[in-house]
Amino acid sequence: MSKNYILHQSTASRKLQRMAYEIVENNLDEQELLLVGIRDNGSIIAENIQQLLHQISSIRSELIYLSLDKRMPGEIHLSRQIDFSNKVIIVIDDVANSGKTMLYALRPFLAFHPKKIQTLVMVERTHKAFPVNSDYVGISVSTTLQEHIYVEVEGSVVMGAWME
Repeated sequence: MSKNYILHQSTASRKLQRMAYEIVENNLDEQELLLVGIRDNGSIIAENIQQLLHQISSIRSELIYLSLDKRMPGEIHLSRQIDFSNKVIIVIDDVANSGKTMLYALRPFLAFHPKKIQTLVMVERTHKAFPVNSDYVGISVSTTLQEHIYVEVEGSVVMGAWME
């Protein structure tokens, strides 16, 4: 079966760079950003975004990882606990399908008083069952409910995205 690519590596790279510039533009007054990568692919995207931010801006960024069961979100694990109050948090994932993962990923931060929370996804589908819209989107795709989108990574490189 051949993969129906909607995003190739070179395009994915440009999308990541554009989103990094958008983050800088929307956070010009900030000294530091907290990037939260949702395991597994969201973490790789977050690492790429952090590298790009370092190249184009003097805004410091810290990276932590978030793990949860995407099918049945319950317990949420963070790579480390910190005080999230007064922080600018950007939660990062690979694909936004229904918005459920992103909604649950926000839970650990709600016990604090963050300055603001933003979201970033490489691919956003237009079917939302939960009221979560992404602030930064690589590509938005209209699909049927039966179609699935996969973001492909190799090591630290986003190779692209495909649909079946």
